[in-house]
Amino acid sequence: MPIDFFFRSLAQDQHERAIGIVLSGTGSDGSMGVRAIKDAGGMVMVQNPESTEYDGMPRSALATGLVDYELPPAEMPARLIAYVTHAFGTPPKRTAGDVPKTENALKKLFLLLRSQTGHDFSLYKPNTINRRIERRMAVAQIKSIEEYIKYAQQMPAEIEALFRDLLIGVTQFFRDPAVFTFLEEKVIPCLLDARRAEGAVRLWVPGCATSEEAYSLAILLAERLESLRRPCSIQIFATDIDSLAIASARAGLYPASIKTDISSDRLARFFTVEPGGMYRIHKSIRDMLVFSAQDVIRDPPFSKLDLISCRNLLIYMSSELQKKLIPLFHYALNPGGFLVLGTSESVGEYDTLFAVQERKQKIYRRKEFFGNTQRPNPGRIVSARPSWAAAQQPLPEKSVSNAKLPLRELTEQALLQQIAPSAILVNSSGDILYLHGRTGLFLEPSPGVSGVANVIRMAREGLRRDLTTALHSVVKDREIACCKGLHVKTNGDYSMVNLTVRPVAVANAACAEPFLYLVILELASSGDTERLLARPVLDASEDQNTIVALQQKLRDKQENLQSTNEELKSSNEEMQSMNEEMQSINEELETSGEELQSVNEELFTVNTELQSKLANLSRSNNDMNNLLSGTGIGTMFVDQTLHILRFTPTVTKIINLIQSDVGRPVSHILSNLKDYDNLVPDIQSVLDNLEHKELELETTNGVWYTMRIQPYRTLNNEIEGAVITFVDISRAKKLQEELHNAQMSAAENIVATVREPLLVLDADLRVKSANRAFYTRFQVEQNSAVGNFLYDLGNRQWNIPALRTLLEEILLHNTVVSDYEVMHVFEQIGPRTMRLNARRLFRKTGETELILLAIEDVTK
Repeated sequence: MPIDFFFRSLAQDQHERAIGIVLSGTGSDGSMGVRAIKDAGGMVMVQNPESTEYDGMPRSALATGLVDYELPPAEMPARLIAYVTHAFGTPPKRTAGDVPKTENALKKLFLLLRSQTGHDFSLYKPNTINRRIERRMAVAQIKSIEEYIKYAQQMPAEIEALFRDLLIGVTQFFRDPAVFTFLEEKVIPCLLDARRAEGAVRLWVPGCATSEEAYSLAILLAERLESLRRPCSIQIFATDIDSLAIASARAGLYPASIKTDISSDRLARFFTVEPGGMYRIHKSIRDMLVFSAQDVIRDPPFSKLDLISCRNLLIYMSSELQKKLIPLFHYALNPGGFLVLGTSESVGEYDTLFAVQERKQKIYRRKEFFGNTQRPNPGRIVSARPSWAAAQQPLPEKSVSNAKLPLRELTEQALLQQIAPSAILVNSSGDILYLHGRTGLFLEPSPGVSGVANVIRMAREGLRRDLTTALHSVVKDREIACCKGLHVKTNGDYSMVNLTVRPVAVANAACAEPFLYLVILELASSGDTERLLARPVLDASEDQNTIVALQQKLRDKQENLQSTNEELKSSNEEMQSMNEEMQSINEELETSGEELQSVNEELFTVNTELQSKLANLSRSNNDMNNLLSGTGIGTMFVDQTLHILRFTPTVTKIINLIQSDVGRPVSHILSNLKDYDNLVPDIQSVLDNLEHKELELETTNGVWYTMRIQPYRTLNNEIEGAVITFVDISRAKKLQEELHNAQMSAAENIVATVREPLLVLDADLRVKSANRAFYTRFQVEQNSAVGNFLYDLGNRQWNIPALRTLLEEILLHNTVVSDYEVMHVFEQIGPRTMRLNARRLFRKTGETELILLAIEDVTK
């Protein structure tokens, strides 16, 4: 399928500048490429089938519903030129007052779309929306968005066409092979192995377009089931807001170009060949899928899912909309379910909801909620969807509790292995999942907005550093870590504490982490206290006197601490009940996290904008590098201190530069310019005077360049250095020399053929040449004329003072002598009245000046 391949390559290379034209031809080649061009924002033109010799390719392209123009070939050039002129011409300059007008116009356009199609695009990314609208304006040859709205109001078909442009979704079988390889090897075996008895494996593919991706997942599941040799119910829900795409997906009929995306073995097993070379999906695969026209923004989601594949849909939506959909996907998934996103997408700030399963391929796994971890409220998620929000209720408390891990039992079983009055169950990040015993002696709430409780942030003075080190060590090595005799500050006093951190294996598939970690804290026994107090204790935050006083206090209170320890053990149950009350209070405090969440949303939006600007900056930088390299103009940038900032490869032919010279002064670099050593003074002169300088210079190998030095100005009109460019003018120089030689040759021929006496003199007034009329009229010998002074001719008969004055005036002031009459008596021919005309001749730079003198004898 060379046309499909070519169109895809064109779309990837040219993006919105891509234009595809499908002419007469057989088969369906080109139809998939048409989708790629339209997805990139390009234009598609197709020959109308009535004017073709073979209408297979045009009809296949028209069947996609994405064609902009259907024309006979004779009408294509004019329409093509008009489209290019409108789409890629110089856009009109926009003023600050145009922004509100454009926003109001977009709102009207969104209302038109919503009223006719029932779908709201106001929360899609503005850049995507604007590109599609500008493309439709170019197709309709409309200059302003206000005129386009009037046109759309009068032409409902245009609203439908814009709707189709906004829905363009290019997809293909097994797109991004690395993603499907990971799904085949890691995810699908996990889904089938964890299948509940008599239960079905449920998948959802929102934004499926023509469903190539959904069918690809079905093929992987079918292959895995075949290798397991056991039956299993599979349900794959494929949804999209494009009813035409859903109808095409239901038919399961695809062009022959899918052969480039599917292996020959899979093509033979899961497809049948239809008349005309089309391929139809096998019924066994088709029966796994359920298709539905659904708006993921507005309509209720599916639930109890094992996997959601939403690839390359979120990138077209604003961050506000993405933050509504990610918690929605979490709500729809079963515990431990998988979420597959596009390579340019992520869960963003919702890393508390999803654990990364494969970072590069953007595959995530649902996290289960523990302890006081903040839960997303399903009611909040769907609050903006009035059509079905009332029908969605939070899960019953019973079902939520059934989904929890037996954390209390898990903790108590671990405590049986080591008696401790206080313990905290945490994950690898230190987030507290469960508390046992009285922990107030060792932990205190951290200041700031309340969120997920973290044991490291809550650790008291003297405990945090060793706790952090021990937890990291256990997470890394999976071995018990102990720290004895820690001095922990509690209520203005110091307690001696023993710390133990041990890993706890979790045998539950619903948990995204295979290990949790138990932090055990206990006051040191009297024997340990005496032994530890016997050695000096140094605290960097206290002076030596304070340390000595604290040691004395610890000795005095040793007996009290021992008795208090017994009381603490007895009050353990009471503190445990208080802990439950604290947890309920913490649930109330979670509501205050919404304010922090809104701030996070703003930060995420700013981050997205910065990422977009960074991408634009990278592209602009690439464009500039390619522009500078492609023009062949040698360019060098220097700062205000005349240090080299960057240069293009071409300039290395003129100045001896290598990449390591960046940052060095220009004065340290040698050039290949002939008879020119003033580069540094000239650059400094331009920086001082802010006036550009231009010189024609020749290199040692005979190549001529025009060197131009000008200030480097920023957008704020600040001078930050200079730009030196070298333009090769060798060809122009050669043409100039050839022209000069031709002029000189023509001048000599003219001098020889004119009937009036003519003389060509140099700057010293020596005769360079004379015509035959001069020698004949004034009886001067040719041998005695050329190379001699004019005044020495004919025994100095031409030593005429008035003539000498005129000629010197021409050399000094570049004047022109016209019809100047001089009378003179010659010894051989007698008195003569002569009318003189003289001017300088055009000469190359650096050559001797010449004078052309015409003498007319007007004596008669």
